[in-house]
Amino acid sequence: MKKTRFPLTRRDFLTSSLSIAAASALSNALPFPANTPAGAVSFPKNFYWGTATAAYQIEGAWNEDGKGESIWDRFSHTPHKIKNGDTGDVACDHYHRYREDVNLVRALQTNSYRFSIAWTRIQPAGSGRPNPKGLDFYSRLIDSLLEANIRPFPTLYHWDLPQALEDAGGWPNRDTAQRFADYSDIVMSALGDRVQSWMIFNEPWVFTTLGYLLGTHAPGRTDVDAYLRSTHVVNLAQGMAFRVMKGVRPRSVVGTAFSLSPVQPATPSNADKEAAERTHRWQNVWFLEPALKGKYPDAFVGVTPEMLGVQPGDMEKVRAPLDFIGVNNYFRYIASAIRPKAISLNPIAKIFPVDVKLGGDTGPKTDMGWEVYPRGLYEIVMRISKDYGRPIEITENGCAYTDAAGKDGTDHDTRRIAYYNGYLRELARAIKEGADVRGYHAWSLMDNFEWAEGFSKRFGLINVDFKTQKRTMRESGLWYAKLAQSGTLPAAVKKAK
Repeated sequence: MKKTRFPLTRRDFLTSSLSIAAASALSNALPFPANTPAGAVSFPKNFYWGTATAAYQIEGAWNEDGKGESIWDRFSHTPHKIKNGDTGDVACDHYHRYREDVNLVRALQTNSYRFSIAWTRIQPAGSGRPNPKGLDFYSRLIDSLLEANIRPFPTLYHWDLPQALEDAGGWPNRDTAQRFADYSDIVMSALGDRVQSWMIFNEPWVFTTLGYLLGTHAPGRTDVDAYLRSTHVVNLAQGMAFRVMKGVRPRSVVGTAFSLSPVQPATPSNADKEAAERTHRWQNVWFLEPALKGKYPDAFVGVTPEMLGVQPGDMEKVRAPLDFIGVNNYFRYIASAIRPKAISLNPIAKIFPVDVKLGGDTGPKTDMGWEVYPRGLYEIVMRISKDYGRPIEITENGCAYTDAAGKDGTDHDTRRIAYYNGYLRELARAIKEGADVRGYHAWSLMDNFEWAEGFSKRFGLINVDFKTQKRTMRESGLWYAKLAQSGTLPAAVKKAK
């Protein structure tokens, strides 16, 4: 297949030619579908309540204590890649302030904290002997969490590939899978004695598609051939890492956090229904189906195993009987079939003949332009539960809003509270109907570096002043702390102003 380059942004691709409406204010508490519980809702007693972060988004200290350069260090230092020229060089300075941040996790009354480990802190060049200072940092963080009776819930890879490995070919290079397995062995051997629950990857669909196909995220490549190979190498790496981790710590609980969104046809036509299913097979389960069933779903047109780089025996290697499925959910997709005459106008459409719109128009929009659609969490949890029969953890769900602090100094972010209330009620409905959901992690603990958006979007339950590094609990954080402590959503919902 000939290499193809094209200037598509993430939004261009996900919305096709249909633009997303500007973010709108939420004037009242979210309306709930008739079958959504509106009264008080209680979650299981052993439920995990948590928050989530990622290494590059919060740690800073980008070149301290032997840390190597990652693809996000390189990408953010490249002009015109990140809004406002922001970088993660300092971010939330979590590397130096982790004890303060653990206290914030404790103040939220949560019992689980999802974070990621920076590969370049452990192996600066992605291979070779481990860096003791990097391992020591995560060891101290884990010990601090355990002392606070908080479950450490680390992710091995949250998008920050060592730049040295990218220079050698990156994820399209088959050797990267072995390098990742070696890294997994080092981390599990050093930290697995105190950590039981792990995630291998965060959103493999996103970091491969945006990194190697669309070029809007690091490493910024737009190469269809390389993209297809990268997806197979990542699936190989997932299977290899799973076996390594279980070999080191057989009783460990290992999963992956997938970006999962319900997909709905734009019309009742058979063509649009098939487009919706094709979208689900690519954007939701391209990295899940191989792990659990040892095969690729029928998502593309004309893509052969050879184009993916599949070699004899590979489909056994990609198998990883994950102990749980992590669900990251933020929106829904609306899919429609592309008319044959339009396929030649879209280079991706030749292998994926679907127009995909990011969200509908039934709800308000967050500052990311994403539709607030609480029912979507119920829909995707129920489908994944039915199709794969695995325990589920909600590993990310949240919203970006910017609200000024009131006279009392508190950010009364009532839209964020309404957002969480709506999504959690739908999650409670899924649990009541039989989904085995073990935990929920709000994105995010605090405002941070939001990838290509820089510091322009704020997802945190805790406000961060990036100039002073002062942390301030938002009203949503106080609300979430009460929920985590009681395990019950109250019947009354405060209206947003």
